[in-house]
Amino acid sequence: MPVEMSTPLGKIDVTEEVIALIAGGAAMEVFGLVGMASRKALKDGIAELLRRENLGKGVVVHNQDGRVVLDMHIIVSYGTKISEVAGNVQRRVRYTVEQMIGIDIEAVNIFVQGVRTDRDV
Repeated sequence: MPVEMSTPLGKIDVTEEVIALIAGGAAMEVFGLVGMASRKALKDGIAELLRRENLGKGVVVHNQDGRVVLDMHIIVSYGTKISEVAGNVQRRVRYTVEQMIGIDIEAVNIFVQGVRTDRDV
């Protein structure tokens, strides 16, 4: 269900896939974030790291009654403070989505799916 915005010139519909792609791209700019994780179940206890062209697949957009909530599944770098990385992702994603699309984000929920070390390939 697309997010609808009304302007004096007409109506604008933004699909959830576009919101997810923008949110995923914004999250990747945060230091300590290795990438987005697949929303699917973990494979053998290991989260699947998504490539750059699939960043939106690590984001779930909930749109109910004009209230938008984002669920982001991320993988962080080993040695970084997880709470700091998660907080930075929340702030960056909220700011970027609100500036680019012009909709208010009610919440950005972070789900840390894994920690990546340098030895992981």
